[in-house]
Amino acid sequence: MKCKGCYKETKDGYCLTCRKKLFDKARIPDILPFDPPKGNNLASFQQHTKRLSISGVQLKYSLRLEKKQLVLTEQNGEYILKPIPAAQLEALNDVPENEHLTMQIAEQIFKIPTAANALIYFKDGTPAYITKRFDVRPDGMKFQQEDFAQLTNRTKEANGEHFKYDGSYEEIGVLIKKYVATSVITMEHFFQLVVFNYLISNGDAHLKNFSLIRSEEGEYNLAPAYDILSSVIHTPQESDTALDLYEKDMESPYYAKYGHYGRENFLELAKRLGIQKKRAVKIIDNFTTKSDAMFQMIGASFLSDETKVRYINNITDKVTRLIGVVDDEITW
Repeated sequence: MKCKGCYKETKDGYCLTCRKKLFDKARIPDILPFDPPKGNNLASFQQHTKRLSISGVQLKYSLRLEKKQLVLTEQNGEYILKPIPAAQLEALNDVPENEHLTMQIAEQIFKIPTAANALIYFKDGTPAYITKRFDVRPDGMKFQQEDFAQLTNRTKEANGEHFKYDGSYEEIGVLIKKYVATSVITMEHFFQLVVFNYLISNGDAHLKNFSLIRSEEGEYNLAPAYDILSSVIHTPQESDTALDLYEKDMESPYYAKYGHYGRENFLELAKRLGIQKKRAVKIIDNFTTKSDAMFQMIGASFLSDETKVRYINNITDKVTRLIGVVDDEITW
């Protein structure tokens, strides 16, 4: 069978490598000992939940590892569990595997630091996405973590219902320079993440989906990637990005001509973030030359066949856009 974490062949639900990442080597089955939230057990689930994307409709639940078994918990949660959302979305049943696959593409193919994650199943066979919390210290205390809605002082009360979509990736970059000592390296990691979200058609990478986390040494750095999926598969009418790339980006010659972002726009963002041109070009080119590896992983995934085709088509479209204009046309 295929490992529900990395897709490699394994005798159990999870291979040893994924068990180390997720469960401290414990042999945890890929089937939970309880059913999904519905009917008689919904009240119990609701004690361990709060809302999150997609578009504020998906729910997440808190789990901890207790006597080599995953159990729902109100305190000291070590894992986040996301079942199929109770919402009107396209390809609804594929939402958990969409997020799992996307995170695996990020980590395995593009070496983007990500929260440890896997696919898991409820007792009735329905899938869920599980991820290990990266903000929990070994002693159970939490690392200080602040997302960029907090860092820009945007709240629902002060800025309205869509506060987390009010901003730009350039603005996040300004704050990275302000708070992160190793901002040159971190800025490249952030730029890589922005381009990756565009590549896989994640139009929900908003202010709360990027965070700074404080290390034990007291230094801030960009948190591992989390909450990443090809959101357009489930909400086809959404925009290509949750935030603007930079101020007046839609007035750029490329966007004015084609009506969407292209290579020119991402190189301009890199320039504004202070990234060297050759480094920016290398990052973008890395995304445009690994389609075969992505397609192979999509084929190995647990997505439905129809969603696999849509995922591949979306990537093909974005790769074409990112190849785009000749670099010499971008002044640095």
